[in-house]
Amino acid sequence: MEDTPTAGAPPRNGTWKKHLIHLFPVPAILFYTLFIVYPILAAFTYSLFEWKGLVMGRFNNFDNFIRLFTQEPYHTMFWRALRHNLYYFVVEMVVQNGIAFGLAYLIFRKIKGASFFKVAYFLPRLLSVIIVGFLWKLILNPNMGILNAVLRKVGLESLTTAWLGDPDTALTAVVLINSWFAIGFYMLILLAGLQSIPEEVMEAARLDGTTGFRLIRSVVLPMMFQPMVIVIVMTFIQSFEAFELVFAMQGSTGEPFYSTDLLAVFFYRTAFGGNSGDTGSLGIGSALAVVLFAIIAIISAVFMKYVNHKETA
Repeated sequence: MEDTPTAGAPPRNGTWKKHLIHLFPVPAILFYTLFIVYPILAAFTYSLFEWKGLVMGRFNNFDNFIRLFTQEPYHTMFWRALRHNLYYFVVEMVVQNGIAFGLAYLIFRKIKGASFFKVAYFLPRLLSVIIVGFLWKLILNPNMGILNAVLRKVGLESLTTAWLGDPDTALTAVVLINSWFAIGFYMLILLAGLQSIPEEVMEAARLDGTTGFRLIRSVVLPMMFQPMVIVIVMTFIQSFEAFELVFAMQGSTGEPFYSTDLLAVFFYRTAFGGNSGDTGSLGIGSALAVVLFAIIAIISAVFMKYVNHKETA
């Protein structure tokens, strides 16, 4: 005969073991706090102090922010880097996400070999950013690169140039390389949005004679509002956090002549010093990190608020 629990008796082993499931998020929370929350709070704190190398000095209120926006060369470099980030975002939205949507739509239409193409388009995303930067530096090499060699072979030698060495082409080249690298990821997001559209809606539109670009404009895009919002916000955040590819290909000064300098690269050079021998200023670098965080947070929040308002209207 089984024992029955008495009033006030401690719970059986099986009962308290069920509560262990609440401990599973603890490691993730600890890692998030250590590598995300703490660096953000540290940047806010460091930006309010004077620094001598890596030694924290006296509290100086907002002097670091004032120097960032009024003192040269920080003032000029900040606004130049901000313009580059905005250009980065616009090109990615047009080229990267435009091509990603086209590829997603072709796969959605179940063209022959769609599964193979879906995997093939995503493969570059699996590569290390450093490897991508190194490979494209070889491809774009003005003397030995395959791109200029192909242009010469097909009789377009007049188009050959030092793609990464010319201030007029360097930033565009880097943005296009990053777009090539990220197309597969955004293609999958947009493909998931396309697949969420009810087939009955698509069939009804076709029966009404809506086909081709008109079908995309009038039916597909309006019903992909949420995926498009995700893509736009993620593209904005990624374009303002861009660092690894530029650093791998153009160094910490955004060569040539700062033409590929972005806010994240400018932060690295300001906080820790560049490869040209200049020393860093951790206080001003932290102030720049706070400004960059504010730009991303405020613009993303405003956009999401607008989106939520539009959905509820």
